[in-house]
Amino acid sequence: MPQAGISEVAPFFIVADLLSALAFYRDRLGFKVVFEGPAEDPFFGIVRRDGAMILMKSLGVGSVDVAPVPNYGREPAHSWDAYFEVPDPDALAAEFASHGVAFAEPLSARQDRAAGDDGLRGFVVRDPDGHGLYFGHFEG
Repeated sequence: MPQAGISEVAPFFIVADLLSALAFYRDRLGFKVVFEGPAEDPFFGIVRRDGAMILMKSLGVGSVDVAPVPNYGREPAHSWDAYFEVPDPDALAAEFASHGVAFAEPLSARQDRAAGDDGLRGFVVRDPDGHGLYFGHFEG
């Protein structure tokens, strides 16, 4: 049987405040808000930038009753909630810095404690709910 294709993957984040989360991704990281609803009391949204998409659902009426539980900061200490493969992490880091984005981990070649340099160069941004977003490039 031939193997079926997979074209994209999108993390699904629980967020404390949907409108704040959407604004951060739109205004700071350059994502486009492609869905926000329902219109009268939005609690679900989708953002997209190029091939990357993130689904979000907030706490509250009609939504979920669990708090966001990001992986960032759990053991091991440098776990991520999403990895974004980018062709030029240096240029993206400069773009984000120009929008006032704070970096949880600065732009660098990542060092794996066991293996040394693992071929990744990038940086980590934490969103308003603490989700760790690694933007990097793998040269394997």
